[in-house]
Amino acid sequence: MERFEKAILKDVSLDEVGPAPNKPKNPVDHWSLAVLLERAAYLRKMARHGDGSASETLQEYPQHCAMLSFRGRSGEAELHERFADLFVVLSGAATLVTGGTVVGARVVAPGETRGASIEGGARQSLRPGDVAHVPAGTPHQMLLNGEDTLTCLVMKVQESIEGLR
Repeated sequence: MERFEKAILKDVSLDEVGPAPNKPKNPVDHWSLAVLLERAAYLRKMARHGDGSASETLQEYPQHCAMLSFRGRSGEAELHERFADLFVVLSGAATLVTGGTVVGARVVAPGETRGASIEGGARQSLRPGDVAHVPAGTPHQMLLNGEDTLTCLVMKVQESIEGLR
């Protein structure tokens, strides 16, 4: 057994196990499109066994977080009091409804409202490569058509709505 362990250790350098002791960690997080789409394939499987959507937090920061989201169905209407959503469409298609009033609004957590739909909102189509910014305090909902799916990188950015009204 000892010979086997030595053979493994010989093939693994310390740099592969962790950063060098005096080498500073790169403060930049980077996710390639290929990596994001690979993670999205996993989320698609999770969504299939759940309610039709799945997401994961890629990284949390002091004032924002990066998430990956997969939708295989339309979502509920949402309103975040303190967070803006920045959607970067990676694959699929959807209609983003913004503004108006959340129908059947219910508070699901402090500062977080959900509802069945949006009444009186504006509609815009989203396709791969599109970027949409939804300010804090703005009702929004992703609607999917038929068998469409949607994969987005979502940046949730803490934002004060005090000066916006």
